[in-house]
Amino acid sequence: MSLHRRRFVQILLAVLMLAPGIVAHAQNLPALLTINSPVGGQGFSVSIQILAIMTALTLLPAALMMMTSFARIIIVLAILRQALGMTTTPSNQILIGITLFLTLFIMAPVFDKINTDAVQPYMSEKIETKEALERAGKPFREFMTNQTRDSDLSLFARLSGEEEGTVDPKTVSFSVLAPAFVTSELKTAFQMGFLLFIPFLVIDLVVASVLMAMGMLMLSPMLISLPFKIMLFVVVDGWALVIGTLASSFYI
Repeated sequence: MSLHRRRFVQILLAVLMLAPGIVAHAQNLPALLTINSPVGGQGFSVSIQILAIMTALTLLPAALMMMTSFARIIIVLAILRQALGMTTTPSNQILIGITLFLTLFIMAPVFDKINTDAVQPYMSEKIETKEALERAGKPFREFMTNQTRDSDLSLFARLSGEEEGTVDPKTVSFSVLAPAFVTSELKTAFQMGFLLFIPFLVIDLVVASVLMAMGMLMLSPMLISLPFKIMLFVVVDGWALVIGTLASSFYI
């Protein structure tokens, strides 16, 4: 028997010998431990809190993209790149980085309010977990409600079975508000992308018409129009206009 195989067998035997003790010890551990808080309520043990936090972290990327300004910004920037005719410049990493920092800038008032109303009182043990979650959800609900169209909200409220005319954005369930918010963000992003496409489309049409009139059918119009589109975008300070418009669109 080789040395590596002998060591593997020894480790396997040691694990089999220790397994009954580990199982017996695990059976004596409580699955859920509640702790009485100083304010009169009950909380969960640290291990349960860590488990809940780790579970919430798995949903953090989806929440970042679907509950903030992230979706609108990344879609508009992607359409802008396509309108310029550059499929890989700026790269996806740069677009996501710009979107992330712009999202943090736009959502800063919401995050500050959550920190003041929910996080700090909870860390100081002045409120319970349930109340902290409710306080943290109010700024997000207010932000999402302000960006959601009434037609989209009514659509998902009707699909969920609620009666027509009884939809109140302040009291509607989050399961209705979230998809309505995402739908509104997609609609707004595509509207902004359409407006961005128009000037670059005009340049493409002019260049294609000139090349066709000159009989240069073998030359790609995209190759000729690209420098003109880049020049136009730089002359009008396009990045400042696009990013400024995106940021201000959430405060109108």
